[in-house]
Amino acid sequence: MENSVKLKKGEGRTIKKGGLWIFDNEIAEENIKTENGDLVDVFDFDGYFLGNGFININSHIRVRMLTRRQRIGQDITLDELISYRVKSAWEYRKTVTDTSSCRLIFGEADFLPGIVIDKFDDVLVVESLALGIDRLKGKIIEAVKKTLQNDEIIIRGVYERSDAKVRLQEGLARSKGFIGEEFDTKVLITENGVKYYVDICEGQKTGFFLDQKYNRLAVSKICKDKEVLDCFTHTGSFALNAVNGGAAHVTAVDISDLGIAQARENAVLNGFESKMDFVVSDVFDYLPKMSEMGKKFDVVILDPPAFTKSRESVKNASKGYKEINLRAMKLIRDGGFLATCSCSHFMTEELFFEAVKAAAKDAHKRIRQVEYRTQGPDHPVLWNSDSSFYLKFFILQVCDEL
Repeated sequence: MENSVKLKKGEGRTIKKGGLWIFDNEIAEENIKTENGDLVDVFDFDGYFLGNGFININSHIRVRMLTRRQRIGQDITLDELISYRVKSAWEYRKTVTDTSSCRLIFGEADFLPGIVIDKFDDVLVVESLALGIDRLKGKIIEAVKKTLQNDEIIIRGVYERSDAKVRLQEGLARSKGFIGEEFDTKVLITENGVKYYVDICEGQKTGFFLDQKYNRLAVSKICKDKEVLDCFTHTGSFALNAVNGGAAHVTAVDISDLGIAQARENAVLNGFESKMDFVVSDVFDYLPKMSEMGKKFDVVILDPPAFTKSRESVKNASKGYKEINLRAMKLIRDGGFLATCSCSHFMTEELFFEAVKAAAKDAHKRIRQVEYRTQGPDHPVLWNSDSSFYLKFFILQVCDEL
């Protein structure tokens, strides 16, 4: 059949278990008389129809599935499918989380592969990473606006942050800017009772890390009357939650001048500045200096950027996670707490656990697990879609060996 692909016998294990990706080495036959980014029919080796997906012969991910056992144009129209996917995503989030600011569309986990849409109050930020879905982003945005309007939520502006390098692998140029009318890109949001200015234009990713919402709340509950060190503070989100939870004092550290400036601004916005200090420094340099000075904290928070974005660099990343956690543990008073995380899906639960355990051994500390958490429910994990599960988060009590 025209515009179709057929899998090799024994391949397609990922999509048959619920995933959405078909890789180039899983395909036996391609009969493509269409353009990259268009929809194709996908068949198993024996001719069984599996669904429709976007084709891109220039990508290692050859097909990203959009339907399963439904043929677009025959069983359902494309507009009907998009409307259904968006409505389902919104109804799910209304059930599981505070929707004032949340990740509204999470790519594969919402069965719209390659697109992310974050809602910051009345503003949407869009990140499109795959060729096929990029062609549909206008339809998806309009479906989101219509769905929210049905709940009397009016979106005043949309901004695109499709500036990730991974777009180049799809044959797409990096893109950033307004979709529609211009507006003030400094957006005020409230999360866990804490106010933030989110810079959706210059901030990292889409401007703010919504995935840690409830992890920040969990940390705030152990900070009452404590002296806290927040490493890789970015715009101060964990630090501000610590103060909001009653911390006696918080030191917030980040290598970025812009991040620290934004963190200071957020502290003033909440009236927390008297309980906070801000330091521009590389955390890997700062922690040993504090140790040499004999400095101790009751709570240390580690929220670093991903140390690995490929399987090839996982070994070095494990060393990095071990080193940073070892340095942090040495600064924690006996019986204090460490909140530590990894945001790379290549750093598995087991690998991260082993890195932290090795750090405790070398620091001569005993650790007790208080909580193990992952990303917030607005970033749902689609089982058998490895890329949707990335955030591992521990709260640990750190005790001296006696």
